[in-house]
Amino acid sequence: MKKPDVVAALAALAQDNRLDVFRLLVEAGPEGMPAGAVATALDLAPNTLTFHFDRLRTAGLVTVRRDGRSMIYAAQFETMNSLLGYLTDNCCGGAPCLPAAECKPARKRSRISA
Repeated sequence: MKKPDVVAALAALAQDNRLDVFRLLVEAGPEGMPAGAVATALDLAPNTLTFHFDRLRTAGLVTVRRDGRSMIYAAQFETMNSLLGYLTDNCCGGAPCLPAAECKPARKRSRISA
């Protein structure tokens, strides 16, 4: 990851609501979440959320796809892992240390009600 991309990603995450949105999408996994569900979960107005999604998308941290009438947003795990790698590249001053765990999201399990 190049420094300008790192700065853009960090700038996009350096706001309370955007950080909450990104963390929620990471939790949702690769399938993502509809914009309305994100708005409800975080109690954000749709127009405000659209602005935050645009900033995260421009920084390469989220993707969007249409599913019928819904817009589904998902975290870009490759970008997130690249950002973490960039930030920890020179960890421990070059001395051997444990590598940072790379996020490999598991498929969401369906919940079966009893």
